[in-house]
Amino acid sequence: MLKALNIVGARPNLMKMAPVIAEMRLRPDCFEPILVHTGQHYDESMSGAFFEELGIPAPDINLGVGSGSHAEQTGRIMIALQEVMSEIKPDWVIVAGDVNSTMAAALVAVKLHIPVAHVEAGLRSRDRGMPEEINRIVTDAVADLLLTPSRDADRNLINEGVDPEKICFVGNVMIDTLHRNLSRANDSTILDRLVLQRGKYCAMTLHRPSNVDDKEILAGVLSAISAIQERIPVVFSVHPRTRNRLEEFGLTAMLRSMEKLILTEPLGYLDFLQLYSNSRLVLTDSGGIQEETTALGIPCITLRENTERPITVTEGTNRLAGSDPEVIKREVFAILDGITPAGRIPELWDGHAAVRIVDAIERA
Repeated sequence: MLKALNIVGARPNLMKMAPVIAEMRLRPDCFEPILVHTGQHYDESMSGAFFEELGIPAPDINLGVGSGSHAEQTGRIMIALQEVMSEIKPDWVIVAGDVNSTMAAALVAVKLHIPVAHVEAGLRSRDRGMPEEINRIVTDAVADLLLTPSRDADRNLINEGVDPEKICFVGNVMIDTLHRNLSRANDSTILDRLVLQRGKYCAMTLHRPSNVDDKEILAGVLSAISAIQERIPVVFSVHPRTRNRLEEFGLTAMLRSMEKLILTEPLGYLDFLQLYSNSRLVLTDSGGIQEETTALGIPCITLRENTERPITVTEGTNRLAGSDPEVIKREVFAILDGITPAGRIPELWDGHAAVRIVDAIERA
């Protein structure tokens, strides 16, 4: 039996790890899955409710490292995980995505000579100003098994000199979580609570430092939203970081002046899935939402200059608009005027990636 230590640190990790853990539990003769939450991001609105909604039991271990600078947070995670791994002695450490917990866990494991599997390996934005890009590069450099969501991720790794024997194309595990929860999301009452009609509103998220930590950039994005909400209601699920910056920069009055802008607290997974899956289009700077909208055929305007998920642009319904207000408005208005991106579902985004992931770990 393989003792598999599954590491999560933030909401996106939970969405990727939930189907993997569920699949491991279907193979009790082969796997003993252990879930560790580092506590990198943890509160009830941003992580806590996800355990219940995604059918994940409470973590076996919660390290509670909390926030801090990248160095402080990564260091605390590494110190805590070294103790955990030394005591548990897992056969494999499984990490997902690109948060600080992902890189920290991978580094600790390889120094303890424990094999590492990286779920969602090989994604690249080519922007080293993003901390997530550094986390992806480092994790892939030390991992023993690189489980990729798309063919371009395979090519990225091979171009970086990774042994092809370590690479396994498994498809996108985020789509497993999406498929498993679409019908459950129909029980959400979020549309009734916000008095929304299906297909007649825009869903929006915004949280990346490049967008929200600069007053001029944030104000510019909001100016575009002000014009957009005059044509279609915009539902803005406000991340805590974004809310803090809006208050710090004195931009809350600007929001209050927008009659068709609807502000909400961070939503649970099922509520947000119900919200964006019934929207006319999505505005976001999130990585995962680019993938989910492509899988559902919903137009997505990404408020970034680049993406580590280019397949959502080349094959899917995603378009990059950056933070330029005029470009954002142009892209959104084109969709509202009927020019909808024609996309297709990428290869192996079929809801069965977790089976292939666990098969690959078992073989390895």
